[in-house]
Amino acid sequence: MNDFRIKTCVLGPLSTNCYILYRQGGKECVVVDPADNEEYIANCCQELGMLPTAVVLTHGHFDHIMAVNDLKRIFRAKVYAGANETELLGSATVNLSWQSLGQSFSVSVDETLREGQEFELLGVKWTALATPGHTAGSMCYYIGEEGILLSGDTLFCESYGRTDLPTGSQAQIADSIRGKLFALPEDTMVYPGHGDPTTIGHEKMYNPMA
Repeated sequence: MNDFRIKTCVLGPLSTNCYILYRQGGKECVVVDPADNEEYIANCCQELGMLPTAVVLTHGHFDHIMAVNDLKRIFRAKVYAGANETELLGSATVNLSWQSLGQSFSVSVDETLREGQEFELLGVKWTALATPGHTAGSMCYYIGEEGILLSGDTLFCESYGRTDLPTGSQAQIADSIRGKLFALPEDTMVYPGHGDPTTIGHEKMYNPMA
């Protein structure tokens, strides 16, 4: 039986999906898009008996990053994000935290990732897929061995991310979804930044980008 697990926490003012990935019986976990409430995330990890060793970001909008710095400080977790997202992650104006919350959030990245780059977490290979459109540096993460795609705000169930925010592009998101994500196996489970999980096959039939 497969021991790979994903726990979903819906957090923050925009109901963002924060994912905790781990192996049953293991000791380490990876937190994807820690949207808010680091105490809640830490408690979830503790209940699972897991130590967060990495934080992986799909993009830099405020609603995906508000707990990053605290998790990094508490657990010394290494932060991964797309190489083209560092400006947005570092600017409270561009990542919309100041306009939306009246607070300034910025994040520094330990390892920047580029298109097609492979890295290992939890004993499996992750592939970084550069998917600009929602933001210039948006990344999706494909874990082929587990048939999983973490799609951030690029691809949603029967929808896709908005492109009218800073660094967004409608033409780019169309290319990202049709050219990269729809090329993945149809049974790939898609875990988006907001809303319900879906599959690549379902989206190729029912997504507006299909």
